[in-house]
Amino acid sequence: MTSKPTPTEAGHVPGGPGEPGGGLQAGLKNRHLTMIAIGGVIGAGLFVGSSAGIATAGPGILLSYALVGTLVVLVMRMLGEMSAANPTSGSFSAHADRALGRWAGFSIGWLYWFFWVVVLAVEATAGAKILEGWIPAVPQWGWALIVMIVLTATNLVSVGSYGEFEFWFAGIKVVAIGAFIVVGALAVFGVLPGVHSDKAGLDNLTGHSGFLPHGPGAILTGVLLVVFSFMGSEIATLAAGESEDPRRAVTKSTNSIIWRIAVFYLGSILVVVSLLPWDDASIAEKGSYVAALDSLGIAHAGQIMNFIVLTSVLSCLNSGLYTASRMAFSLGVRGDAPRAFARTTGRGVPMTAIVVSVLFGFLAVFFNYKYPDSVFLFLVNSSGAVALFVWLVICFSQLRMRKIIQREAPEKLIVKMWLYPYLTWATAALIVFVLGYMLTDTEHDGRETVLLSLLVAAVVLVIAVVRQKMGSQTAGAARDPETERAEVGV
Repeated sequence: MTSKPTPTEAGHVPGGPGEPGGGLQAGLKNRHLTMIAIGGVIGAGLFVGSSAGIATAGPGILLSYALVGTLVVLVMRMLGEMSAANPTSGSFSAHADRALGRWAGFSIGWLYWFFWVVVLAVEATAGAKILEGWIPAVPQWGWALIVMIVLTATNLVSVGSYGEFEFWFAGIKVVAIGAFIVVGALAVFGVLPGVHSDKAGLDNLTGHSGFLPHGPGAILTGVLLVVFSFMGSEIATLAAGESEDPRRAVTKSTNSIIWRIAVFYLGSILVVVSLLPWDDASIAEKGSYVAALDSLGIAHAGQIMNFIVLTSVLSCLNSGLYTASRMAFSLGVRGDAPRAFARTTGRGVPMTAIVVSVLFGFLAVFFNYKYPDSVFLFLVNSSGAVALFVWLVICFSQLRMRKIIQREAPEKLIVKMWLYPYLTWATAALIVFVLGYMLTDTEHDGRETVLLSLLVAAVVLVIAVVRQKMGSQTAGAARDPETERAEVGV
């Protein structure tokens, strides 16, 4: 590892290929970025969490997914506008730094890092449960350790190895959901060869007490249950900084977000609630996708879905470690984290940022096994609303950044937010409304999640403001004006 680098405009660092100190390098290919963008919207939560939403809102859960999906499309459009103008490893944190102030970039960057290191523990445990069911000779904690070590090793090799693993992980998810939609749709219309389901049919959408069996209010409750399964859509904008053509990658992923959400979320959930009545007991017992496959008499449906969920878990782990480490790297470059975080190996890998992130992930795994109902529950709940905080910061950053870009480099506005600034303000208002509605939710821990997340956010914000007022620098590192302009400028 080497001394702190000085990045270029896109967040890369001078230095020849393979030379220590070369900083983040363009090791991601176009096919990597394409699959990262597609797979980023397909989280493990879609497979394992949709059953609770269906039970709460019935077929009306489609409206919940559509509402959150629209919100994500709008937020990603804003982020795409800023990232296409200035691709950087810090993404929205770097943009907030420039648009709102250093306190904002510091706060949202560390909160986002905290979110993903907790996710590492959650996903490692979920994957370990599946693997233990297949090979019980290895204890669950052993599988969690093995999974974390393997994916840490791939991230330490090079960004290309992360991209290759994610390409195949995401590819499996995409193919699986695509196949599920095709097979399910054929069954719904009664044209699937060799299969006859007496429960499948579009009448499931309006039968069994109607499309909204629990009333319109259940749509908002459904929103609370599904909103967090969309986290990960922004990963493509972080990864774009290490691609051969960052602006093209950001533009492409931004423009394709609509069909990705429409197909993978709305399409697959529509198939589920058409194959089975929403109140079928098997949905709650087996999970929505397993129950849907079982209703078609497909052999070993449970194990097939376990394999797909495991792939999604590994994908989330892989991307989570990558995302946390790059955010830590960006914070280090900007002087908001120890300067060691900004050091890279000859392969362009921020080794210290990766190791520190995974160590916190291991610590969270330990808490999950040792103190699952106290310490770990606090970690999960206190990071639960971070996704909404990130989206809100993106909204306010875009309101300011649009003016900065128009003033300094209008030719870089190759992606534009629709109906600016009115739609941006409307999106921010919707996010605030969702947060407010969560405060009224005691049945699904919504209130506790928001309050604990606000507590952690307040602590980080106080630290950021105090640091800014005192003019202090983390680890004694001076903030390099040239580095600042490169990381967050346009």
